[in-house]
Amino acid sequence: MLKTVLLIACGAYALIGAAMYFGQRKLMYHPDPTHTDPSAEGLNNVSERVIQSPDGERVIAWYGKAEPGQPTLLYFHGNAGSLASRSERIAKYLARGRGMFMMTYRGFAGSSGAPSEAANVADAKRAYDALLKEGVKPDDIIIYGESIGSGVAVQVAAEKKSAGLILDAPYTAMVELASGQYPWLPVRLLLQDRYESRRYIASIKCPLLIIHGERDEIIPVAMGRAMFALAAEPKSIVTFPEAGHADHYMFGSYDAINAWIDKVRAGQAGTSKQAPTAK
Repeated sequence: MLKTVLLIACGAYALIGAAMYFGQRKLMYHPDPTHTDPSAEGLNNVSERVIQSPDGERVIAWYGKAEPGQPTLLYFHGNAGSLASRSERIAKYLARGRGMFMMTYRGFAGSSGAPSEAANVADAKRAYDALLKEGVKPDDIIIYGESIGSGVAVQVAAEKKSAGLILDAPYTAMVELASGQYPWLPVRLLLQDRYESRRYIASIKCPLLIIHGERDEIIPVAMGRAMFALAAEPKSIVTFPEAGHADHYMFGSYDAINAWIDKVRAGQAGTSKQAPTAK
C-alpha cells in the first residue's frame, strides 16, 4: 500500500512539474492583446510606433515627445495588462513635460508573437535605438523598468548609455523569486526566463533610483534593497511603508520620481548611503 501511494505521489509530482515547465510562460506573462489607439485613451499627443524584429514580429510602442530641455522615459512595463492600462501614468509624466516611449511586449496590446526574456530584451534594445532615431540623445533618456520590466531595463541600461535608470519593484533574479513562490519544485533547473538582474546591476554607470512598496507581496522589498546594495553609486532608494506591489503612486511615488529626475537633470543626483523612506 505504501509503495502504491508513493508511486502515485511521484507520478502526480512529475505531472505537475511537467505542466509547470511547459506552461511556465503562461504563468509568468498575462498579456492583454487588445490593440488600442492612444487617442482612445485621451492621449492625443501620443502616437503609435511599430518596432520590427528580424524574425518578423511587430512590437507596439506609444511615444509622446518631451518638451524642450526635458528627458524621455524609455519605459518597460510589468507582466500584465497593456499600454492602455498605463495611460494615466503616461499622461502624468507628459503633463510634467517629460517624454514617454513605452514599449509593450510580444503578445501584448496588438504586438505579434509571444513574450520571452530573450525576445523582450532584444526588442527593448531595438526600442532604445528607435528612440535615438526619433532624435532623442542618450543623455536625454531615462530607462524605467516596472516589475518584470525591471529585469528588461537593467539589461538595456548595462549596454546602452542613458541619463539614469529607475527600477520600480525590482527583483534580484526571477529564478530566485520563483524559487520562493514554488519551493517544492526544482525551479532553478526548470525556469527558462531567469531575468538574473543581480548579474547586471553592478555594471550600471548612470544614476539609479529604486522605488518599492514595503507591503509588496509579489516582489519583496528585501529584493529591492538587495539590488540597491549591489549597485554602484550614485544610487538612491525610496520605499513606501503602506504601499503594495503596484499602488505606490497613491503614496507619493510620482513626486519622489519627478524630484529625482529633476536632480539628475541638474547634475545633483549625488549618492544615498542610507535608504530614505517615503512616509
